[in-house]
Amino acid sequence: MGTPDFAETFRQEAQELLEQLEQALLDLERTPDDHELIDSAFRALHTIKGSGAMFGFQNVAAFTHGFETAFDQVRKGSVPSSRELIAVALAAKDHIRVLVDEPEAAEAGRGGAILDALRQAVGPAADPAPKEAAADPATGAGPATWHLRIRLGQDVLVNGTNPLLLLDELRSLGPCQGAAVTDAIPTLEEMEGEGCYLGWDVVLTTEHPRSAIEEVFMFVIDDMDLAIERVGAAEGGAAPVPAAHPASSNGEGAPPAGDPPAVKHEAEAGHGAAKTTASLRVQAERLDELMDRVGELVIAQARLTQLAASSTDTHIKSVAEDIERLTAGLRDTTMGIRMVPIGSLFGRFRRLVHDLSRDLGKQVELATIGEETELDKTMIERLADPLVHLIRNAIDHGLEDPQSRAAAGKQETGRIRLIARHAGAEVLVTVSDDGRGLDGERIRAKAEELGLLAPGTALTDAELYQFLFHPGFSTAHEISAVSGRGVGMDVVKRTIETLRGAIDIATTPGQGTQVTLRLPLTLAIIEGLLVRIGEGRYAIPLSAIEECVELSAADDTRSEGRSFLNIRGDLVPFLRLRELFETDTAPDPYQKVVIVSSGDLRVGLVVDQIIGSHQTVIKSLSKLHADVDTFSGATILGDGTVALILDIGHLVERGQAREEKLKARQVEAV
Repeated sequence: MGTPDFAETFRQEAQELLEQLEQALLDLERTPDDHELIDSAFRALHTIKGSGAMFGFQNVAAFTHGFETAFDQVRKGSVPSSRELIAVALAAKDHIRVLVDEPEAAEAGRGGAILDALRQAVGPAADPAPKEAAADPATGAGPATWHLRIRLGQDVLVNGTNPLLLLDELRSLGPCQGAAVTDAIPTLEEMEGEGCYLGWDVVLTTEHPRSAIEEVFMFVIDDMDLAIERVGAAEGGAAPVPAAHPASSNGEGAPPAGDPPAVKHEAEAGHGAAKTTASLRVQAERLDELMDRVGELVIAQARLTQLAASSTDTHIKSVAEDIERLTAGLRDTTMGIRMVPIGSLFGRFRRLVHDLSRDLGKQVELATIGEETELDKTMIERLADPLVHLIRNAIDHGLEDPQSRAAAGKQETGRIRLIARHAGAEVLVTVSDDGRGLDGERIRAKAEELGLLAPGTALTDAELYQFLFHPGFSTAHEISAVSGRGVGMDVVKRTIETLRGAIDIATTPGQGTQVTLRLPLTLAIIEGLLVRIGEGRYAIPLSAIEECVELSAADDTRSEGRSFLNIRGDLVPFLRLRELFETDTAPDPYQKVVIVSSGDLRVGLVVDQIIGSHQTVIKSLSKLHADVDTFSGATILGDGTVALILDIGHLVERGQAREEKLKARQVEAV
């Protein structure tokens, strides 16, 4: 096992803290008097500063210290968290991210300019309380003198904490004098080279409350002894210098008589252990490798089950059943490990909406629903870019400016909604707005102008909206920094298709548009229905199947030339997969129709035989088959042969197109 990369560990933790800081700052813009949010932002800054100094990121620690010092005026209540201050604070957060991820890319002088802007935004510090006013330890109003007895854990140095940095941080709170306590130093034979045996007796005069002193030790407070006693309001002059404690003969370091008993800051019984075992950081590559191994195990288990089915040995059958049960449990557990709440992705877009609304002069509110919905971590990472493009288009093209919204009888503040929910074995992610809606005539005119559509061609709304995803297609009148080059929606479509997903668009003129991304729950293993068409076997994702019906010879004859069936009063178009795949063998006498759906669309797939359910381990097709849109992948069956996985979205679109053509012919005949 290699040596852990502590710098990378800090970067990962800093990423989480910076996201926490950004969310707190964005919330503060709406509720500037929320002290919990102010404390949350301050804690994030404090942690980044301390960890940065600990792991050698001195530039991060120095800049964050200046940020923290300026922001402390907000914490004290001396300065309100105005919109201007939040804007500068967000810029400071961005600079910290650059210093953490790519310190060599940081612009020279950029940090100093941001800190100057922060100091200008907070203004001069509030005047301190009169010296004769008694300090209130609860509120921290006015200076107060505190007596501290500090005893760190013996293994604090091994864990990477530098006690001198803690003492320096105490000194930053105000005039500070201290002396080392040496009464716990053991004999040379008993001393461990990496142990910390010193304590400190400190007198601190500060305007900060007691909680600010405790926060200095926030990283080590669970494993130390810390006694804090208020001596009284400062009267001017130097504070009494604490005397050094002589080493005791027994080396136990008990406090002298008259000192207040040490207050040991510990979590509830067992709570500290719970915190250390609650989560474990694992490299994403290891999870991917584990998922690959589980996929191979599922294939091997399918082969074992097939062999056991042809065997008369009851012991083999019993073992095969146990292996199948254990494999299913391992598969579900492994897939669960990879699942991440989509709220971790949704939170990133609050900053995007904030900046775009400012740049475009529009008032925009972002609402998120279903943040607890879980999705495969790989899919969440690849969803970021498509959602960015959809949100940018919704704000730039969809939402009107405040004056136009007021004239249309709408609220001046536009609304963008991000919604995630489960639908069977799919996750639906919807981006909707309450803007002007799509202009079908304008889309048609642009498509005809680009030569993508012949004038007068009859198209459904769904077909017309698909032109939005064509490369280079844009209805914007002018190119801006936000949109207009016709690139974004093309990226959306290509990314969603590589994820085996589909896109639905619905719009109401004057009321808004919603774009729904339909995504499978996982990219590795799905439940499928195995069917036979001629001599070939194919897998249909079980999540897309509504029902299976039999196609009798009479129904088959009667449906010729019509290509749709009457399913309980609903006309459902169907595709003869034998014709689509150009199968030469004779059809079975009793063919089956598998009714599948994609969104609100349904289509029947005529097959020769339904074999049964199958755990489908998805294997991607080679680059030579990248343009084959009928299949989304392949899987290996128990006997070692390959079965292709049908692309349901593409087949449903083909069936619906055939139905529309038949309807058009019927209208022309009449």
